[in-house]
Amino acid sequence: MKLAVLKFTLFLFVLSFIGCKQNSENVFSAKVGTSKNVIHYASGLYITNHKGFSVIKVSNPWPKAAKNYTYILKEKNGIVPDSLQQFTTIQVPIQSIVVTSTTHIPSLEILGVENSLIGFPHLDYISSEKVRSRIEQGKIKELGNNQFLNTEVLIDLQPQIIIGYGIDNNNPTLDNLQKSGLKVLLNGDWNESTPLGKAEWIKLFGALYCKQVEANKIFATIEKEYIETMVLAKKATSKPTILAGDIFEGKWYLPSGSSWGSLLFKEANANYLWQDTKGTGSLSLSFETVFEKAKNADFWITSGQFSTLKAMSDANPHYNQFKAFQNKKVYSFCGKKGKTGGILYYELGPNRPDIVLKDLVKILHPELLIGYEPFFFKKLN
Repeated sequence: MKLAVLKFTLFLFVLSFIGCKQNSENVFSAKVGTSKNVIHYASGLYITNHKGFSVIKVSNPWPKAAKNYTYILKEKNGIVPDSLQQFTTIQVPIQSIVVTSTTHIPSLEILGVENSLIGFPHLDYISSEKVRSRIEQGKIKELGNNQFLNTEVLIDLQPQIIIGYGIDNNNPTLDNLQKSGLKVLLNGDWNESTPLGKAEWIKLFGALYCKQVEANKIFATIEKEYIETMVLAKKATSKPTILAGDIFEGKWYLPSGSSWGSLLFKEANANYLWQDTKGTGSLSLSFETVFEKAKNADFWITSGQFSTLKAMSDANPHYNQFKAFQNKKVYSFCGKKGKTGGILYYELGPNRPDIVLKDLVKILHPELLIGYEPFFFKKLN
């Protein structure tokens, strides 16, 4: 989905500060007394809480990853068993962090810990007003590119933890940073195929900052809103057809049938024309293939490339051959941008699937949400 929408306010919860320690139950192994996994939707994340420490397992940080990663989050005075000493140990709550994807930013802000962010690659991509303010104050350093991070700046910053992500098993920059003594934790939120699976990764940040109770409550609210909207969508009397994406560098990119984008269309009670295809990423198709199948689609959800119908037709005159274009039923999420041009949807959308789904239901079935104004999407004029 990342490639399909090009490369890649917040609601606030007033919660009292609560420490890391959680009640433990059941048995994790003969050597480690434990609680059960607190993750329910994310397929690549596993968290268990123990007396004085937590165990984090990341199993799918990129497509078809063959290796699992285990991290130990140790509280002050916590004792980590010998059986877990081989894994990277991180002292929590952490005080300084570097993240490498804009999708990590909302978790920091919602949990109220954005002031711990000290470095990020491609600062212009960040839309969050709070984080942009810190950037303007010089409190967050530019780190270059995720695949080629500025190691000298990072070593000078000495963040307590670097949250990285992998496209494949080849990231020599992260390997070198670990050899330099810095600690790297891989985040696989982007590789989740379900909307709630992506959003549940806020629990990882909750564990890092000893704010698991807050993170659990935040996610529970997102889950509740998402499910209620999904149930509402089932009341619709129509099931419109949907075309998605547009052309980028000669190819039409749109969500594969098992991707989170496709699932959102399905749960908004729409007939996404490629919902039966395989894969959790994006499809790369020719214009002719797309036109043949989707020329009469009722709605068109584009990427963030265009802000007007004219801009679309200027880029490709053939766009105006689609029925959705002719009927002015084309919607985009390009409207909300940060000061330096970063598109808010790329940053916040994966973390708030409840808002994305509500937007889609309003677009496709407006009679179900009288008075609601879409947050991310707008109709192109």
